[in-house]
Amino acid sequence: MEEKLYLLQRHLPELLELDALIRHGERHLRVTTVHQVPMGQISLPIHVIELGSQSPNAPVIGFFGGVHGVERIGSQVLMSWLHSLIHRLQWDDQLHRRLEKVRLVFMPMINPGGIWRRTRSNPNGVDLMRNAPIDAMGKVPFLVGGHRISRHLPWYRGKRGEPMEPEAQAVIRTVREKLFSSPFSMSLDCHSGFGRRDRVWCCYARSHRPIPHIAEVYRLKQVFEQTYPNHHPYLIEPQSINYTTHGDLWDYLYDDAQEQQPDHTFLPFTLEMGSWLWVRKNPRQMLDFFGYFNPMISHRHHRVLRQHLPFFEFLTAMASNAGNWLPSASERNHLTQQAIQHWFLDNH
Repeated sequence: MEEKLYLLQRHLPELLELDALIRHGERHLRVTTVHQVPMGQISLPIHVIELGSQSPNAPVIGFFGGVHGVERIGSQVLMSWLHSLIHRLQWDDQLHRRLEKVRLVFMPMINPGGIWRRTRSNPNGVDLMRNAPIDAMGKVPFLVGGHRISRHLPWYRGKRGEPMEPEAQAVIRTVREKLFSSPFSMSLDCHSGFGRRDRVWCCYARSHRPIPHIAEVYRLKQVFEQTYPNHHPYLIEPQSINYTTHGDLWDYLYDDAQEQQPDHTFLPFTLEMGSWLWVRKNPRQMLDFFGYFNPMISHRHHRVLRQHLPFFEFLTAMASNAGNWLPSASERNHLTQQAIQHWFLDNH
């Protein structure tokens, strides 16, 4: 036991922190372990944590992180949010009332083996966000867009025809079981490493074609910018504006939701924290590969842990009040045209 604690403290302190949060909030949380990743003599659990309404018709928002092991800040930001919620539930009656009408699902450490090993991929060398069995429409950036050359190169998709990696399958099962059944659901997957700005991406990653719910995404963007007109850092856009990829899990899940539950609304988003800004302010981070994806200076790290909480709060409020902002049938056509003009025509 002492050796296990020592190894976890050295390689995966986030798991110890998460376990402590679960113990502290056990009265309010429903926790399941959806997979165990073997790491030597230790098994690393992948936890799914729920709080809030248990009604099958309640809106749901899922928070996901740790897909890429080197991007620890994604898991840490989500645990900061979970920590805030658990401690507020001790005194915040308003939060209790909100959680009576919305369900929150957390999967903050999808790739614990990769976090342990400080690699983008899982222990099998597969990039989980290139692992879904879908191909991009047209060319993708060499290597970055996903490839099947070798597991020793980053962005490896896995062998063609093989089952998805266990961690990817755990995400698929969780989203299908916890989110698809709700008439309205959203997800936010937290990453870092692209650009100097924080971006919020919607599908598709595999195609420059707008998704069927592009009107809803554009309306959410409008509401957010009206609510926070002067002080938000996010660039909200489809991922394909920047680059396209094979095997994106959220593309796969979005299309799956469209097929399984065509009358429901599922909006997956990715928070891509712009780590180039951290590197520019502290060039010494480039001496450590880990520094390309995570803030290394203490005060900057703490700032990142708190600066996204208002956005998480906003998304939770949007989920619990979906009926107040989702466009009507008569509004959707106009919003779709606006979205296509803004994202797909004005950007070319």
